Amino acid sequence: MTRAEIHEFLSRLREIDSEPTTELEYTSPFELLIAVILSAQATDVGVNKATRRLYPVANTAQAILDLGEEALKRHISTIGLFNAKAKNVIAACRILVEQHGGEVPNDRAALEALPGVGRKTANVVLNTVFGEPAIAVDTHIFRVANRTGLAPGKDVRAVEDRLMRVVPEEFLLGAHHWLILHGRYTCKARKPDCPKCVVRDLCRFKEKTTGVAG
Repeated sequence: MTRAEIHEFLSRLREIDSEPTTELEYTSPFELLIAVILSAQATDVGVNKATRRLYPVANTAQAILDLGEEALKRHISTIGLFNAKAKNVIAACRILVEQHGGEVPNDRAALEALPGVGRKTANVVLNTVFGEPAIAVDTHIFRVANRTGLAPGKDVRAVEDRLMRVVPEEFLLGAHHWLILHGRYTCKARKPDCPKCVVRDLCRFKEKTTGVAG
């Protein structure tokens, strides 16, 4: 896409939702961090159901350590891979307490040093909590970027790097959420809802603007 087309693409998504945010429910940086760790290979809806049970009981690093791994597992057992996730959450909470005073650090290296936290999770926290211009490329953003021609790339890092180059500065804070929501509800994997798509005329993959998945 040309610079003008990219600007128009993101402008239209912004018109739909001027203040986008994550669909994960949270009231603190710590709650968001844990929710994102739990969201790997799980839906936001499923994570929210689990955290609605967990957070009234324990919503700080120390409180989760006090809760213990076995009790944590029971609270998040409806989420896939809950055993491994519980182990990572406990280990992450221990580091937060011992090295960061129980607070979530505003630092990529420190975030990625936490068990269960990779580049994508760190990007979500940096963008959503700390207002950093970061784009966490998940399956939705990867699909949208490649399918539309917005920022094609062979892997998630290539797409992230290209998005950071081509997305105009005014859209960098919101781009992560706009693209996820567009991929989740319109540019869906199996059956994209192209007839209702606000950026259909800008899409480079014309065979996919017919509403037929491919």
